[in-house]
Amino acid sequence: MKKWSPGLNWEQLLVAWRIPRKAERSRFYRAFASLFMDIKVEGISKTYAAGNKALDQVTFDFNLNGIFSLIGKNGAGKTTLIRILSTQLLPTSGRASVNGMDVVDQAREIRELVAAVPQEARAVPWMTPIQTLTSYLMWRGYTHSRSMNMGKDVLRMLGMEKQENTKNRNLSGGQKRKVLVATALASEATLIFMDEPTTGLDFISRKELWEVLVSMKRNRLIVLTTHYLEEAEELGDLIGIMNAGSMVGFGTLDQLRGRVKFPLGIKIFSQSYSVPESIGDVELLSKNEVQVYTTEDGAYALVNDLLSKHIKFTVQEISLNTIFESVVNGSESDE
Repeated sequence: MKKWSPGLNWEQLLVAWRIPRKAERSRFYRAFASLFMDIKVEGISKTYAAGNKALDQVTFDFNLNGIFSLIGKNGAGKTTLIRILSTQLLPTSGRASVNGMDVVDQAREIRELVAAVPQEARAVPWMTPIQTLTSYLMWRGYTHSRSMNMGKDVLRMLGMEKQENTKNRNLSGGQKRKVLVATALASEATLIFMDEPTTGLDFISRKELWEVLVSMKRNRLIVLTTHYLEEAEELGDLIGIMNAGSMVGFGTLDQLRGRVKFPLGIKIFSQSYSVPESIGDVELLSKNEVQVYTTEDGAYALVNDLLSKHIKFTVQEISLNTIFESVVNGSESDE
């Protein structure tokens, strides 16, 4: 079982309480969800009617407030997994829970904690951004004035205060996507699912959204799928790597580096230096640059040798891109 936890057990908190009425249960769930969100996935599989197996015995669990980045190739099962966790889709087999609540049997209670930005969602074209947020927040139970103020605050954070009264149909593709992200962030939900939220955003807008997500993650869990590996690396407190319906990598970035044979990269700037073949993987970048991937012991020996010969070099931990290729290729070779 793939597991990560800072030590808080949600189920132990629930055992001591008897919450009789729905309104009281809702307040209880929200109050304690601000500690750590507890996600458990046990042997979840999903096969669609046509026989396509989207998920195959996926198992992991964690307690976290922060950002869980879920990455994988197209068709890896990312969207199917978050649709099950957000109670939008029933699994074929296995079970999953959010804060001890089963995603099938207690879907209504889970939805009180959740906001989502589906991949296929579209902003209502004849509404404005502020109308979109205000109506959504009123639907969630906030007053009109409170909804208006919350909506304006989030639009300001996303740099869209000048477009708040522009019809959604007149916004750019990236701005329309921001409106959808804003609805989830403004909701004050403690569990937010975002399926490729930065698709269609330019690099500057993506960076601005990253800053907003980091600033808002303290008291909630944000589950984020993305095709941008640098985004997952930048934002993910935990990272899940999916391939062909399975979770093939799970943990912090440092933990994932520990799964790779050569976790360190050394770039050597020399025309004449000969890298020992036993040191690791060697890649010729140019006639003056060589990239070496090696172990900690290999790096120690190589750095000492380079220093003694006054050869210029840089040392870096490998990126998530390198880890992803290694883990996914390794899982495919095992099939």
